[in-house]
Amino acid sequence: MSSCVKSISQEQAQSPTPRIHLLYHELRTSESPYSYVTETRSFERHADLFVRLRGENHCGMWPELTFDDGHISNYELAMPILQSRGIPAQFFITVGWTGTKLGYMGWSELRALHEAGFSVGAHGWTHTLLTHCNNEQLKMELSKSRLALEDRLGTSITTMSLPGGRQDRRVLAACAEAGYTQIYTSEPRVETVPFGVTVGRLNILGSIQPEWIEKLFEPKSRLLSSLRRKYRMKEAVKALLGDRLYRRLWAQVNRQEPEADGGEDSAE
Repeated sequence: MSSCVKSISQEQAQSPTPRIHLLYHELRTSESPYSYVTETRSFERHADLFVRLRGENHCGMWPELTFDDGHISNYELAMPILQSRGIPAQFFITVGWTGTKLGYMGWSELRALHEAGFSVGAHGWTHTLLTHCNNEQLKMELSKSRLALEDRLGTSITTMSLPGGRQDRRVLAACAEAGYTQIYTSEPRVETVPFGVTVGRLNILGSIQPEWIEKLFEPKSRLLSSLRRKYRMKEAVKALLGDRLYRRLWAQVNRQEPEADGGEDSAE
């Protein structure tokens, strides 16, 4: 395990400093029009900012990093950048894609990620929106993915990231029954320590610059409040349009590539 990652993780775990969880997906060495791709040089600038924000702690908040889906770039590109700066992160894995889907980590890469000191959680088995699942499908998406991760990695898996951020009372109850103690959502908000059952996150698109992120952490910034209002409006639009039409509009706006990040079910 990386001692640098371990030391920062322990320091943060013991601190009551509120956190903002940031959500990344795929990294690439060149720019992409698909908004869920972050160019590597841009991510390096983000990472340098996170080191500075943690060191200064001038805003009373810490950035926490998470990654969804389990893309191979999380291992090949993100992990070395994080390790070189001693930044911890959580990786939520679409378990049914591991070792089977082109462009995503195999079990050897995932084990190496875990052994390097990074946290691993589940992101379902097939990336299906959990609100669309019947009871048997929910059990498969939640329990099968957790048990497979535990068997392959030899560790307890207690965190779950909701595909597409979709949730309702039935989904949250099923997550608890499947053994998850913390559920990561797509709602942008500050989290106090200790975290509750649901943990909000802010999706970081490829176009986002470090200056924008730094503004988010300024003590008197109203940016997060604005983002929360936009999130509530987006949820209202989802309810009005329905998931099928919303996904089509989302794919056009975000210039989604064929088969990227779970196809239509990646829409947040």
